[in-house]
Amino acid sequence: MLTAFARAFKTPDLRKKLLFTLGVIVLYRIGVHIPVPGVNYANVEFCMDRTHANSGLFGLVNMFSGGALLQITILALGIMPYITASIILQLLTVVIPRLEALKKEGQSGQAKITQYTRYLTVALAALEGTALVSAARAGSLFQGCTRQIVPDDSAFTTITMVITMTAGTCLTMWLGELVTDRGIGNGMSILMFISIAARFPGALWQVKLTGKLAGGWIEFFAVILVGLAMVALVVFVEQAQRRIPVQYAKRMIGRRSYGGTSTYIPLKVNQAGVVPVIFASSLLSVPALIAQFSGSKAAWATWTATVFTKGDHPVYLTAYVLLIVFFAFFYVAISFNPEEVADNMKTHGGFVPGIRAGRPTAGYLSYVLNRITWPGSLYLGLIALVPTVELVLFHANQNFPFGGTSILIIVSVGLETVKQIESQLQQRNYEGFLR
Repeated sequence: MLTAFARAFKTPDLRKKLLFTLGVIVLYRIGVHIPVPGVNYANVEFCMDRTHANSGLFGLVNMFSGGALLQITILALGIMPYITASIILQLLTVVIPRLEALKKEGQSGQAKITQYTRYLTVALAALEGTALVSAARAGSLFQGCTRQIVPDDSAFTTITMVITMTAGTCLTMWLGELVTDRGIGNGMSILMFISIAARFPGALWQVKLTGKLAGGWIEFFAVILVGLAMVALVVFVEQAQRRIPVQYAKRMIGRRSYGGTSTYIPLKVNQAGVVPVIFASSLLSVPALIAQFSGSKAAWATWTATVFTKGDHPVYLTAYVLLIVFFAFFYVAISFNPEEVADNMKTHGGFVPGIRAGRPTAGYLSYVLNRITWPGSLYLGLIALVPTVELVLFHANQNFPFGGTSILIIVSVGLETVKQIESQLQQRNYEGFLR
C-alpha cells in the first residue's frame, strides 16, 4: 500500500489532484477555528470544558462540522445544510414531475437540480444559524452552563452572526465542489470525512483522562479495540451485496452479433447508506425544538424536553430505531425502482435466469430487495445505538466520535476515495491499493 501511495504522488496529474485536495482540507480546517463576531469565546471555552451539547440535531451538526458548532465559528454549520438539501431534493424528485423530468434530461437537468440544491442550502443554513444563535442565548446549547455565550442581544448582532454562518456554509459548499471538480473523490464527502476524523485524537485522549482503570489506559485501549471492531463490521456490511444474475440474449444487427453476455445487478445490503440515520436524528430533534421555542411550562413540554434531549432515554432509543428502519425502507423504495430496471433489461434483451421478463422480474427484484433491506435497516439501528453503549461503558459524552454514524461515514467515504485513486492508478498500468 505504501508503494501505491508513492506511485500516486509520482504521477503528475494524480499528484496535482491530491495536493489540491490537501490544500482545500487545510483551508477548511483553518476556517473551523475562526470565531463568529459577537461571541464571547472565553465563555464558550469555559462551557465546553464543563458541559456537553445536547444530543439530536445540534449534536449531529456538531459531529459533521468537526466540533465547530460548539465553538460557534464561521463554519459552525458545516456541510449539514447541504446534505439535508440534497436529500430533500432527491426525495422531491420522486414526488414532483418537473424535477423528475429534469433528472431524465441528463447533464443539463442535473445542473438545474444542483442549482436548486444550492438555493435550498442557503435557506436551511440561515434557518439553522438562527436556531443556533437562539439556543446559545437561551443557554440550551450547553447544559448546565450559565455564562452568556452571546452578550449582545441586539438585532444587528443576530443578523451579523446568521449571515456570517450562512456565508461559511456557502464557502464550505464551494470548497467541496472544487474538490469534486479538480481533486480526488466527492468533495462534500471528503470534507465530512475530515470533520469527523479531526475529533478522534482529542476524544480518545479525553477518554484516557476520564478513565479510572490504570490511569485511564485500559479504557483508552478498550475504546480503540471497539473502534477497530466497528470498522471491520461496517466494512463487511458495506461491501456485502446480493448479486442478481442477468443474461443478455444474442441479437443479430446486420452481419454482427451483439449480446450473449452475462452480468449481474448488485443489490447492497445497506442500500440506503447513512441517510436513514440522518433523517431519524433530524426528525427526533423537532419535538425538543418545539418545546424549547414554545416557552411553555406545561407537562407535555417538560416531558418532551426531558425525553428528546437525553440520548439514553428508552422512549428516545425506541423511536430512534423505529424511524431508522422506516426511513431505510422508504429511501430504498424511492431510490431503486424495480419496474424501471426490469423495463430497461427487457428493452435490451436481458433477463434473470428462471424469471420471465417484465412484471415477474420487477416482482422478483422487489422481493429480494425487501429481504435484504431488513438486515440492512436493523444493522443501521444497531450501529446508531453504539454511542449509548459507549456512554455507559466508557463514561463518554453524547457526541463521542466513535459512534456508529461517524464510523459508518468514515468507512464509506474512505472506501470510495481509495477506489477512485486505485482506478486512476490502474489506468496508468500501476498496481492499486487492493492486490
